[in-house]
Amino acid sequence: MLLRPAIRTAVRLPKRASSSIPFSRSISTIPSTRAHPSSSNSFLQLRPRPRQTHHSVLTRPTRRHLTDNVRAAIDKAVASAPVVLFMKGTPDTPQCGFSRASIQILGLQGVDPGKFTAFNVLEDEELRQGIKEYSDWPTIPQLYVSKEFVGGCDILISMHQSGELAKMLEEKGVLVPASEEGGDGGAAAQGTGGGDGAGKGGA
Repeated sequence: MLLRPAIRTAVRLPKRASSSIPFSRSISTIPSTRAHPSSSNSFLQLRPRPRQTHHSVLTRPTRRHLTDNVRAAIDKAVASAPVVLFMKGTPDTPQCGFSRASIQILGLQGVDPGKFTAFNVLEDEELRQGIKEYSDWPTIPQLYVSKEFVGGCDILISMHQSGELAKMLEEKGVLVPASEEGGDGGAAAQGTGGGDGAGKGGA
């Protein structure tokens, strides 16, 4: 289950020591311009789906993917950066609207790219299924901040709109310092467009 490291892309991110994490990291810039939660960005108009029903909980996959090795690897991945996103695709090329919306939210919040990393679950089926059991959350993307599970796309949208996400990220010290905002270091063009769906994300 050893995968080659993802190629670092985009602009002026600080170099990090090589990692022994057996998943492919997708370290990239994310949009760093903050926006007020009332911004008219298209994904902000999305509404989270209702929380899981009792029926959906009962139909979760059988726990069979989270071996000791996979758990240890995910432990390392979660601890690899202050802000970690398990997503479909990479920050530059998300492979689903839920992952795209999550990246956009983190960018609008002003998350420091140097404190962010992402893992593409499409490159490893054990990671794709194992992360769901690890977090006890059935869908992807999934966000961790300071090694704590925050939630999926619907939770991020809700927290972004309420201001709760901005407060948490500021308290965790993972935002671009105010003195650096407005510069081009760490900022990236958003070439992926708006999200094409809402809810917890895809399986």
